[in-house]
Amino acid sequence: MSDPLFKGVMPALVTPFRDGAVDEAAFVSLVERQIAGGVHGLVPVGTTGETATLSHDEHRRVVELCVETAGGRVPVIAGAGSNSTEEAIELVRHAKTIGADAALVVTPYYNRPSQEGLYAHYAAINEAVQLPVLVYNVPSRCGVDISNETLARLAKLPNIVGIKDATGDLPRASQQRLMCGTGWVMLSGDDPSALGYMAHGGHGCISVTANVAPDLCAAFYNAALADDWKTALYWQDRLIGLHKALFADASPSPTKFALAHLGLCLEDARLPIISCSEAARAEVLAAMREAGVI
Repeated sequence: MSDPLFKGVMPALVTPFRDGAVDEAAFVSLVERQIAGGVHGLVPVGTTGETATLSHDEHRRVVELCVETAGGRVPVIAGAGSNSTEEAIELVRHAKTIGADAALVVTPYYNRPSQEGLYAHYAAINEAVQLPVLVYNVPSRCGVDISNETLARLAKLPNIVGIKDATGDLPRASQQRLMCGTGWVMLSGDDPSALGYMAHGGHGCISVTANVAPDLCAAFYNAALADDWKTALYWQDRLIGLHKALFADASPSPTKFALAHLGLCLEDARLPIISCSEAARAEVLAAMREAGVI
């Protein structure tokens, strides 16, 4: 396996709220817990961080808090996506200014650009800011799917270094690895299929489940990175129920419920996300027991 720029497990961090505002003290504690649990990096203000309902000032502050708290102990990949190229450039530029190690830039949502438009979007970011950028491909949320052919073109640009792939399409991972070359960073964005993604040549995962079980997820990815597939399968079996349960209701409400049950933050989310259902709560608690989190 190549030695990529980023590898292992990196939580897609939740953004805790209290009284309608970002709970900065809780966020700092969550970051410290992740690092103590052995994660390999941190990803603030992504989808799980409810970036869609953060103000620009809140978005920037959460990234700053993450970088400050991490203090160089693990890399920080800052969420910096937008369906406006100019706004994405602004967010990537901020990430660089405050010391983030890379930016995670989602494919433009709602306006559904063509493949040529997607290429132009990332090429403009590449040209504007000297910071490693990971493309985030999540067609189920964005309504657009960036092709391997477009990614192969982007891989030739100096600052476009890899992908967070949330498609769950495993054969595509092998094809992409061959098309984009050995320097291309390949991170899964789908916890349940990440074991298969790693076997197809992936380097790690930007994980929702790591919010709840950082030490268990770190053990899983350490095994996979060491090609110890028997141990990785053990952890997969132990975590699969939790992977599924954390999407038993609109994300990140089940994850916030799990963290609240552990006493780590409130379960408050921002509308239109609401607290998860009673059925989802029961499923999350059962999965936490099965995984050994409680």
